[in-house]
Amino acid sequence: MTEIMSQLKESLSTCDESGSTDAVQKLLNAGVPASEVIAACNEGMGKLGERFDAGDAFIPDLMFGGMIMKKIMTTLEQLPGAGEQTPVGKTIVLGTVQHDVHDIGKDITAMVFRGNGFHVVDLGVNVSPKQFVEAILAHKPEFVGLSLLLTTCYKSVMLTMEAIANAGLRENVKICVGGAAASDMVAERCGIDHYAKTAIDGLNWAKQFSV
Repeated sequence: MTEIMSQLKESLSTCDESGSTDAVQKLLNAGVPASEVIAACNEGMGKLGERFDAGDAFIPDLMFGGMIMKKIMTTLEQLPGAGEQTPVGKTIVLGTVQHDVHDIGKDITAMVFRGNGFHVVDLGVNVSPKQFVEAILAHKPEFVGLSLLLTTCYKSVMLTMEAIANAGLRENVKICVGGAAASDMVAERCGIDHYAKTAIDGLNWAKQFSV
């Protein structure tokens, strides 16, 4: 089974749909628990994210990989034991801050986190400070990710952080910021825990708190 597990991880990391689905079916036919198959899929998606981070894969690859993973999960999530793989408490709320409507970086980050076993609450774009606060209250995430592509929306980051603090939620979550207009300086000035240079950087940062 080790060889087929490796095939599954490699196929997902290279966006080989037929190879991925074939490996999944072989593992299920051999009686491998759905939770173990999901774990292998997560590793494969993580490798795809690493390829993107290294410049060996591109946005279309990530989008296609996400589609393959979604199809596989549609099947696996219906099987007994599928939910045993995802640890409790690994939740991240993601959103592009108010007045910014760019979503590619946020979508890539969502895919990378989902592929590594996180529950992702994607609020979309142009997300107001109030919406971030409401999402934190509703989902009780460990992490919040703010996406910032426009320098003109720096104030939205500040207002979001103020809203989270004023709601008494700042100590409940770890917050990172990423995107073309983000930087270490933005993170420091806004009181944000981490500046994620890439989706993988953000993932690795979050993992150290969620193991």
